[in-house]
Amino acid sequence: MNLNLTQAQSGFRDEVRAFVAERLPVEIRDRLRAGHPPGKQDTVTWQRILNERGWAAPHWPRRYGGAELGQMERLILMDELYQAPAPLPQVFNITMLGPVLMKFGTPAQCEYFLPKLANLDLWFCQGFSEPGSGSDLASLRTAARREGDHYVVNGQKIWTTTAHWADWTFALVRTDPDARKQEGISFLLIDLKSPGITIRPITSIDGEHHLNEVFFDEVRVPVDNLVGQENKGWDCAKFLLGNERTGIANVGLCRERLAHARAVAMRTRQGGGYLLDDPKLQAEFAAMDAEIRALEVTNWRFLLTPSQQQALPAFASVLKLKGVELQQEVNALLARVAGPQGLERRDSGETVHGPLTPRYFYSRAASIYGGTSEVQKDILSKFILG
Repeated sequence: MNLNLTQAQSGFRDEVRAFVAERLPVEIRDRLRAGHPPGKQDTVTWQRILNERGWAAPHWPRRYGGAELGQMERLILMDELYQAPAPLPQVFNITMLGPVLMKFGTPAQCEYFLPKLANLDLWFCQGFSEPGSGSDLASLRTAARREGDHYVVNGQKIWTTTAHWADWTFALVRTDPDARKQEGISFLLIDLKSPGITIRPITSIDGEHHLNEVFFDEVRVPVDNLVGQENKGWDCAKFLLGNERTGIANVGLCRERLAHARAVAMRTRQGGGYLLDDPKLQAEFAAMDAEIRALEVTNWRFLLTPSQQQALPAFASVLKLKGVELQQEVNALLARVAGPQGLERRDSGETVHGPLTPRYFYSRAASIYGGTSEVQKDILSKFILG
């Protein structure tokens, strides 16, 4: 298959680059380039700018605010956003919940929620993991009992990313305690302003507050907020996680971080020269560049070939596994190249390289979220090795 860009695709790439160069606020770009994660307002500001062109939700139908871009154009757009660098569209809204609503939601749910998801008028988080129910998600115990036109939810979620910023959560809850694990789960949309919800912060190893515990105590949720059928929420979850893992290769992110590592090495003194003068480091850069290119080609071949997606439904796990490995390797390289200055935090008035070592620490979580690497290997062994 020909993996070269067509003239139209090259033109689209130039269009995206020009748009990003003109519209991306410089202060946002500079913070991300230094290694800081985007703040909530960074993401809201940039997503609303993207939404003017339908690029906040590029694969969605136009009637819901998307641009109906093809797979290749979507890859180009994401790659350019990563390399700018710019905040990506909020993943829980765009990549996860939006497609679930289009496939399983009611017309009323789609009409109400999808435009708000695209414009980030509502910020959603993901209420899946629980204490003791992470990789074995179907063992979750948060329960919802039906009382008239409401469900009453009790339980706890954990590792809930951006719950402290979020307006709503989409959550898996157990609605039939007597059914087999996967068959008694439902998918609910829950307003986090509802009485009975408590959100507590979890500080991760990078010293940041990304994660939270979320507690539900007799929380009343309208039955109209059920997505799909009662006790069939596992179908929604499988569909959602497939989308999450396919998008987790993050080739553009790896390439941008590698370019930043090269720039840091180019300006960091060592002896009478610079770090980049070291032949061993040059060889390491070249090897990692080749690995990233190989992942990119593999990603293209899979996503642009429907027959391969049908023949290898578990191949998203390959992209997830290799993408995570490269993200962690490039973050480790950045931390080594930056040295002690990579430990400086965002509250330092004279940061040179940004918080690169803390970002390396946080990158270790990439092999856990979206399904652990061990689980992905089990999936591959089942589908490929039999």
